[in-house]
Amino acid sequence: MSEFERTAHPDGAMSGGDCIDARPSEGTGGNVQKQHVGDNKEVDPIPNDQCIKYKMDYQCIGYCIIFNNKHFDPQTGMNVRNGTDEDVGRLQKTFKSLGFNVQIHNDKSCSDMSKTLVDVSMKDHTEMASFVCVILSHGEEGLIYGTDGAIKFNELIRVFKGNNCKTLVGKPKMFFVQACRGNEFDSGVEVDSVGEENSSQKIPIEADFLYVYSTAPGYYSWRNTSKGSWFIESLCHVLNTYGKKLEIMQILTKVNHKVALEFESVSAPEYSGMKQIPCIISMLTKEVYFNH
Repeated sequence: MSEFERTAHPDGAMSGGDCIDARPSEGTGGNVQKQHVGDNKEVDPIPNDQCIKYKMDYQCIGYCIIFNNKHFDPQTGMNVRNGTDEDVGRLQKTFKSLGFNVQIHNDKSCSDMSKTLVDVSMKDHTEMASFVCVILSHGEEGLIYGTDGAIKFNELIRVFKGNNCKTLVGKPKMFFVQACRGNEFDSGVEVDSVGEENSSQKIPIEADFLYVYSTAPGYYSWRNTSKGSWFIESLCHVLNTYGKKLEIMQILTKVNHKVALEFESVSAPEYSGMKQIPCIISMLTKEVYFNH
């Protein structure tokens, strides 16, 4: 067990303190012109004042799959993720209130996680408006931990690509990940205060995805062992307040603001005062509103 593990987030002595989801040893404006597609196809320009939204008035807004990995095989070297059950409770309440069919999967191996997502991707989502998956686990850059080891994040979610999951094509597929993405700390910096669609159209298989990570690439992600993670607490708070009022990117910007300014680690002296900023990667092609 590393010095960081002993001092920053032991299972007993620092109960209620902040810890990280990583291995213990790792401490438009202007004129819009027509675009030519191929040699003989044209796409009409979008008026600057036109708001394009995803269609959400389906029978159901969609599934919300939550993976809550708390306990890990000793061989992985990963600690118990105390506080994660608080995250699950918040997420279940929040996404149910938005109309999602929430399904919780606790302590799943890599193969179990993969199989679950394959099974969900093979369902008929014709009457679903969207899809959400939340992963709560340990992680590294590009990797997510199941209870028995790590799996590439891209391997988990590839079954939802446009060429694999046809009934979700053209619909928002949103992934929220609470996990570390490296072994760097963000010590922060002091700043001064400052005041109708075409019936047939080819789209990229990577289109309509949204990935929201709890932290920036390369950094640790913080979780309070009694209150839950900074990111999930903030995400649920903002969704509960603005989920049926604002567009998803406005919501996520508020989440970033909350995590960045309202949280700071309280741990052993050398690990206290650390900061965190979530990371949004959007391939969405329209605006997302949860007012189903």
